Amino acid sequence: MRGVEPLDLTWLGEADVERVGLTDDEILAAVESGLLAQAKGQTVIEPRVHLEPDPALKGHFNVLRAYVAPLGLAGVKVVGDYVENYRLGLPSELGLLCLFDASTGAPVAVLAAAAITEMRTGALTALGARYLARRDARILGHVGARGTAYWNVRFLDHLFDFAEIRVHSRRPESREAFAERLAADLGKPVVAAESWEECLRGADVMVEASRLERPAPHLLTEWVEPGCLVVPYGTMSAVELSLTDVMDKVVVDDWGQARAGKLGALRAHVDAGRLSEETLYGELCEVVAGQKPGRESDEERILFWHRGLSSSDVALGHAILERARSLGLGQQLRVL
Repeated sequence: MRGVEPLDLTWLGEADVERVGLTDDEILAAVESGLLAQAKGQTVIEPRVHLEPDPALKGHFNVLRAYVAPLGLAGVKVVGDYVENYRLGLPSELGLLCLFDASTGAPVAVLAAAAITEMRTGALTALGARYLARRDARILGHVGARGTAYWNVRFLDHLFDFAEIRVHSRRPESREAFAERLAADLGKPVVAAESWEECLRGADVMVEASRLERPAPHLLTEWVEPGCLVVPYGTMSAVELSLTDVMDKVVVDDWGQARAGKLGALRAHVDAGRLSEETLYGELCEVVAGQKPGRESDEERILFWHRGLSSSDVALGHAILERARSLGLGQQLRVL
């Protein structure tokens, strides 16, 4: 365009995101910075919306939008969630994160978002546990072996150094391969449990990241003992309606998002009035910022439900972009 200053954006593919090589602590810090901005009212987080092209395709798209004022960035992420992708050797979640200068609307960067989605989800799970689990938690039970599952376990063990880790997923070959990968990377045994009960009963931290085709109660309320932290975030609910009844505290990542839409682990609880603004303890950002106490006793049963924060995508995307620039990674694409 004549008379307009040239404008470039940075493109980072999945290989670039991997080469950036942020440490576990750097990823956790980036996501935590987004939570602190949220607590201070310095974010705009729009509830995600979904595009379902055709039920026969067994997948849908999530569209997430956020503004993070301290970074001066707005972001939009579009990520597909296709449960049969493993048959094609593809991740179940593939997408793009677009970052924009919030003061001008100018595009700043486009980042491949599969790894970003996995890392920021795992980081949020782990940060929830940092503030809501018992400090002496020794046993982790994790259901689900999709991409986000690896980072859940990796970050959780980074914070707690568990004495015992159990994992389960529907397909034996999936859970066994997952356990082997974790054992190699974490340098400790990981048990591939044959059932939900074997995986979760008696665990100090229970994470439910399953891939159900339809809601079904697989995580039973009777397994939740005093002192337990339960983190359910599967797309389809795998818990009983009674789960919220036994909890001393229920925490979410964003109530505006949790109360909307038709998907999510506690959707039935919201629809039935068992989880409401009155019964909700608070949002994780309030706990992280010290505005509300987290765990206050070793006996509390606490539930943390996260739907996934678009502000986490922006915060982690920014951290990756800054490191990539310092390393000379990525491609410059001309916009104007």
